[in-house]
Amino acid sequence: MTDDFRKAYDRLLSLSKEIYLLNSCMSLLDWDQKTYLPKEGVRHRGNQLAFLAGIRHQKATSPEIGDLLKQLEESPLINDPDSFESANIREIKHSYEKLIKIPQSLVEELTRVTTVAHEVWAEARKKSDFSIFLPYLEKIIQLKRQQAEAVGYERHPYDALLDDFEPGATIEKVAKVFADFRQELVELVKAVASSGKHPDTSILQRNYPVERQKQFGKEVASAIGYDFEKGRLDVTVHPFCTGIGPGDVRITTRYNPNDFAQAFFGILHEAGHGLYEQGLDPERYGTPCGDAVSLGIHESQSRMWENLVGRSKPFWKHFFPKAKKVYPEALKDVKFDDFYLAINQVKPSFIRVEADEVTYNLHILVRFEIEKAFFGGDLQPKDIPAVWNNKFKSYFDLTPPDDARGCLQDVHWSSGYIGYFPTYSLGNLYSAQFFAQAKKELGDLEEQFAKGEFKNLREWLRKKIHLQGQRYRAEKLVEVVTGKPLSHRPLMDYLKTKYSQLYQIRI
Repeated sequence: MTDDFRKAYDRLLSLSKEIYLLNSCMSLLDWDQKTYLPKEGVRHRGNQLAFLAGIRHQKATSPEIGDLLKQLEESPLINDPDSFESANIREIKHSYEKLIKIPQSLVEELTRVTTVAHEVWAEARKKSDFSIFLPYLEKIIQLKRQQAEAVGYERHPYDALLDDFEPGATIEKVAKVFADFRQELVELVKAVASSGKHPDTSILQRNYPVERQKQFGKEVASAIGYDFEKGRLDVTVHPFCTGIGPGDVRITTRYNPNDFAQAFFGILHEAGHGLYEQGLDPERYGTPCGDAVSLGIHESQSRMWENLVGRSKPFWKHFFPKAKKVYPEALKDVKFDDFYLAINQVKPSFIRVEADEVTYNLHILVRFEIEKAFFGGDLQPKDIPAVWNNKFKSYFDLTPPDDARGCLQDVHWSSGYIGYFPTYSLGNLYSAQFFAQAKKELGDLEEQFAKGEFKNLREWLRKKIHLQGQRYRAEKLVEVVTGKPLSHRPLMDYLKTKYSQLYQIRI
């Protein structure tokens, strides 16, 4: 390798690191907005973020990056497509070729509008009034369409947005994911409903003081490996995780003194995201290989810790005695088996983030179908509440009683994250396939969990997934880690095995 190629590569990474630093500053401002920003500071925050987004866009579309990428096309650095160097060049090029097609003015306007829209959405959700949010959603859809047209697509404009969250994903691929396991899910839900077994979930709605929830949630997050010397846990309207940079990862949740599950599993979910962020290679920060692969892979980590670990019997064999000490009044008369069944209840419900493992993907299907329709022009935004309720009735046999428990429950559209939702279902599939492989390689994980030992799984994930950064695209990463292409089979096998035992049914 000549010195010229190495110098060009090093310069490319130097420019990439500047862009990541700007992303970090913007992430911090965004986190502050969603946690502590005074209400009257929102419009100014929108101007701040728009200004930084403009600078970031200028740097990310610099002609110098294009020249360096062209120079590196002939470099030996790309001879091995699986090398970290080759992956960095590939992913910087992928991003650059999209961004140079998007006008800076559009980037700034999107940032400004979505910053204000988040607060409007929060107000609309609080008042359960979609009409308050509608003008902002219409504007966001208009701007995102402009973005899709600028970037370009082969078949559907929605594909241009999917690629932002799950590189290489398309409507066709996502639709196949749902088609592969939708019918099996529906059949499993029906089998559970006809089992005649009804968990007593009232035990989860007793008095669980918020301060004790904070204490217990933090204890469990620490136990699975979330490092509070490098992270925080705060309160927000809609839980999220933000990686500010090495040594600074922030998760949030929301508390209800009469609902144990909401905050507890929300913390586990976000801590799973946080473990991924804390597990990235700090030496590669500022480059694609120091960053997460995709949102689908990110969701695989959160869903794994929340569900495959956090709702498992061995996990609670360890933590239930501790929970009884933290909540002596609420759990004094509760038996282990009743508690375990209650946290694994399968029942159609309105709220996605509180949905059980079995019905969760049907929530995503509702959102995917609606996004595809309104972004493709087949559905007017004003009609979303009615269409949402109709689809919900069709899939769950439930009609949301208000917009807050219907189409206003998620933060994503207010942030401009159209195309994000399908990554949740991809994450469920990835998580089950990764977990099945971890069990093969690590032995009896159940026995380890029952002893409160989570290090082996955490370090396996760190080595196999976190430290790889964007070395592999998501589809290839699954094959590298598990030796097989992505399949719905591990997820369905896991769900059927677990819930046939819980509900004593044959599937």
